[in-house]
Amino acid sequence: MKKIITAVFAMVIAMAAFAQGYQMPPMPENVIYHESNFNMGQVEGRSYNHAPTIFIYPDTKLDEAAAKALVEAFDMKDVLKANHTGVFVINPLGAKYDNAKDFEAFKAVFDIARSGNLKVIGIGNGATFVNTALAPTDAAGHIAGILTIDGKPGKTPAQSWGVPAYVTGKNAAKVAKPYIAMNKAVKTGDRYVNPEEELLAVVVDPTVGATLAEIFDKAWDQLFVKNLRFNNYKHTHYEGAKYGQYGPYELEPYTVHEALGIKREIVKLEQRGGLPWLWYEYWPEELIEGAPEASVPVMVLLHGNTNDPRTQAETSGFIQVAGKERFFVVEMEWQGSKDFGAMGYDGVEQVIGMLLAKYPQLDPSRVYAQGLSAGSITATALGIRKSYVFAAVGGNCGGIFTGPRRGLFSSYDSLWADATQKRGAVEMPYCSILGTADMVVPFYTPENYKGNSFLNAWNTYQQMNGMDVISELDFSVDPLFGLELADRQTIVTNKGEGIKMETGYFYKGEKPLIKVVAVVDYGHWNFMPAAQVMWDYFMMFSRDPQTKKLIYHGE
Repeated sequence: MKKIITAVFAMVIAMAAFAQGYQMPPMPENVIYHESNFNMGQVEGRSYNHAPTIFIYPDTKLDEAAAKALVEAFDMKDVLKANHTGVFVINPLGAKYDNAKDFEAFKAVFDIARSGNLKVIGIGNGATFVNTALAPTDAAGHIAGILTIDGKPGKTPAQSWGVPAYVTGKNAAKVAKPYIAMNKAVKTGDRYVNPEEELLAVVVDPTVGATLAEIFDKAWDQLFVKNLRFNNYKHTHYEGAKYGQYGPYELEPYTVHEALGIKREIVKLEQRGGLPWLWYEYWPEELIEGAPEASVPVMVLLHGNTNDPRTQAETSGFIQVAGKERFFVVEMEWQGSKDFGAMGYDGVEQVIGMLLAKYPQLDPSRVYAQGLSAGSITATALGIRKSYVFAAVGGNCGGIFTGPRRGLFSSYDSLWADATQKRGAVEMPYCSILGTADMVVPFYTPENYKGNSFLNAWNTYQQMNGMDVISELDFSVDPLFGLELADRQTIVTNKGEGIKMETGYFYKGEKPLIKVVAVVDYGHWNFMPAAQVMWDYFMMFSRDPQTKKLIYHGE
């Protein structure tokens, strides 16, 4: 119990520090220029989550004034501000680049920047350093994208995690060959793409004499903005990590809703005598006017503790799934902040009601909710407190904590009482996603499973759904979960070193009313491929708007 409460406070402190932005130590002497564009408070634009960082390796050693002029020549100011992007201009340590020494210097600056969305630009001799010293090494697994201009080619390594690259200028075709080979890419339209991972792309632009601004504009739009590198393997990303400490970083899409044909609207609703409410609506453009009445599912996203209110939209993977499956997404500032009021459970229900009234094309029988961390705790509670609103709920990295009610969160005792009163009369599908290396909201072990927040949540939903409540575990049955799950499956992804999801169900008769997804060796955050897994599960269910009974559609 004491450990769980300590973990909750650790989550609050860690996430608050993360939200305020990482305070960098003094820069090494070879970082001749550094610029930060972090802006936490803006409601418009993108969130600070996964903000890009750009390392620029110039052709020759520069002084500070020349380095600043180089950044200005790229004319990247609008991109930097819109994406909270930091820029480092990094000189060679000596009079010219030394691959071994400057590679070590790269690692030192990497550790300071702590970026999971690192873009590297090399010009001339700087491009040659990038091509020959960074791209063919394990640095490729730490870099989200490379722009190389007028450099000499590197060599194809025997093995590589690959790295997205935009190659331009003199010898572009020759320079691109090792990148194409290490990415295992094939010609696809105007680029080379790995057939199993479209983010591992190479764009070859043989243009000679283009301005740096023209080059950057094309590289950003065609490559840099499409992906990020993100490392949450065997730790939690905002706790920090040294270069190479946890292996290659996961390659994930950078969320640009416009590129997915999704329109976003920011809504601020004034409240009498209180702070306004804030939420973000994401509409597939063709559905805004053209969808039939009651035809579009609704996905409610709830951010984690003190997170930016766009966190789930931009980091969960659900906007990417919405781009594919074409459904409506709303992320609510449920928790409140210094500028916006906390909605609480009733407010979330009220906003959903307003959306259904405002947009008749939304389907009241298919309203779903999921959240991250504190948002997962809230979504878990909503499925019990507001069971008539949702067809299914779920969450990443949060269940139900024991102990007294804290702030906006219901206690285990009160949720259990609610579930007991509804037992068998109300059915609510629940999808629980967790990381087995999560130290903030920990997964259980044979020694400490009693009172664990995830097991509490599963048990509470078993109680409400009229299922057998399995609270005693036997790890000889399943070494990971300690209980028997139906339809056990191992899903191996192409993220990092092959991160696995272990999944299974608790059934009530023919209905798989609880789905469990354990992301093995993963820390406290969203795992983007799991969004599709959760959505596919949600789509098995709807709720009759009149009777409020659950409808199971099968797989």
